[in-house]
Amino acid sequence: MLTGAPMEKVRRVLVHLSKENCWPRPARFQQSIVGNFCAASKDSLMVNCGLNQHQFLISDTEFAGSRQVLLQRPPFCPIKHLSDAQAASLPAETRDRGVDVAVAVLLQAACRKVLLTRRSKHLSIFPNLWVPPGGHIEPGEQSVYPPMLSRGMPKRHHVVVYLLLLSPESYEQLQVRFKPDEAEVSAYTWLEPQVLASVAATEDGARDAKKVADDLPPVVRITELQHGSAKTTAVPTATFLNTAPPQGEDVERVSTGTKFALRLWLSTLAPQTE
Repeated sequence: MLTGAPMEKVRRVLVHLSKENCWPRPARFQQSIVGNFCAASKDSLMVNCGLNQHQFLISDTEFAGSRQVLLQRPPFCPIKHLSDAQAASLPAETRDRGVDVAVAVLLQAACRKVLLTRRSKHLSIFPNLWVPPGGHIEPGEQSVYPPMLSRGMPKRHHVVVYLLLLSPESYEQLQVRFKPDEAEVSAYTWLEPQVLASVAATEDGARDAKKVADDLPPVVRITELQHGSAKTTAVPTATFLNTAPPQGEDVERVSTGTKFALRLWLSTLAPQTE
């Protein structure tokens, strides 16, 4: 995280849903948030969302303090494909968890590079994946772990809210104040729009990683963290173009939700220039 003013103790914020002006109700763990508002064949729609008395409310109608955002789930979302029998087989403590809210920040430096961090390989969910810095309150993206039913039954269910922060400072200036927690972050890097555009264009669930385009650098410089020290090293650009494999162990890659956020971010670059 970037150091600054002290933060208040973070409390758990759960997703609540309101459809057709009905009274808000807590989202159930095994309930698809996107599917609650649209047909099963659709994977995205515009919704209204905002904090409402320590609840994160998602509604199909406007309410005081709400903002309209794009809500999206990947086509392979485990909750979307969860059968009634599978949902009933989930442990009671899992079903009772509800749906959590997480926040991720796309931090854009003055040169338009964006900060990504690699989650520690020791974390219980999404280990070794590249994501923007963020955390629990960990346009909105529905996120489930494991990310595919082929890798096991769902254990965590989040709605991730992505925020874009435009800084007038250089990434070197911002990096001085960057104090990542090694228990959660194993590396970080600042990527330029050219590379991020290629990352955003990759399709998770595909069997093969996308080849590096001729106009991209062959390697990306990252800063790895270990035992209190930081070391700059190079990793193949292809690592950031990896896609979520449909079977077997996951690979080091940029998360599906991050790609969704990057596609939205890329659409903001032209207005920024103007």
